[in-house]
Amino acid sequence: MITGIIIAAAIVGITGLVIGILLGVAGKAFEVEVDEKEVAIRECLPGNNCGGCGFAGCDSLAKAIAAGDAPANGCPVGGAPVAAKISEIVGGEVEVIKKVAFVKCSGTCDKASDRFKYTGNLSCKEAASTTGGGQKGCSYGCLGFGSCVKACQFDAIHIVNGIAVVDKEKCVACGKCTLECPKHLIELVPYEAKHLVKCNSNDMGKNVKAVCQAGCIGCKMCEKQCEFDAIHVENNIAKIDYDKCTGCGKCAEKCPCKVIV
Repeated sequence: MITGIIIAAAIVGITGLVIGILLGVAGKAFEVEVDEKEVAIRECLPGNNCGGCGFAGCDSLAKAIAAGDAPANGCPVGGAPVAAKISEIVGGEVEVIKKVAFVKCSGTCDKASDRFKYTGNLSCKEAASTTGGGQKGCSYGCLGFGSCVKACQFDAIHIVNGIAVVDKEKCVACGKCTLECPKHLIELVPYEAKHLVKCNSNDMGKNVKAVCQAGCIGCKMCEKQCEFDAIHVENNIAKIDYDKCTGCGKCAEKCPCKVIV
């Protein structure tokens, strides 16, 4: 009886030893090499997995940065602090300009007219697919149904008086709202930008005024006033070059429609 127990124990022990050796060999054979740089970068990232960097999530971004396929400042949520840490890991310095989303429309309920009353699903994309691109008289204007609001994970954008407005203190420039807007009204601008053109219309001045009291009429008064070649009217709309803009404010002072805010 005792001999049988000893034999059984020996068989179990030998079997366990063989299995352990086989597992050890298999572990070595199929071992996935870990990129320590990638792991260190991933630890720096905030973990929101918002996709604002253009990758599927923080893991994918970390892998891309480690491989040199994405910049050290690729995470819009982490901003400058995270970029600085990652740049130390990958080597080199990186300059990070903090950005925020900006809605290029001043067409609030009291300033912009509607062509008809829209009663469909409250989605900007669906409204934009109707005749003329939506209910607004200005086919370039904010439709105000809040698709951008739903896309934002940071509670940084809301509909106020018929148009989307960004809270720049909450915005992390993830870019999801820019992708969601069917009118392409939202763009990322420098946080420190002192002047912005709050209009997106490419129509001629008289047509703009017919549907909105606050639209850019392309008069070029701003362009003539700028001493730094920082603002030009292109396709009937003023556009600011933030690399050249000094924030002097002369363009805003001379704008007859007060569309430069």
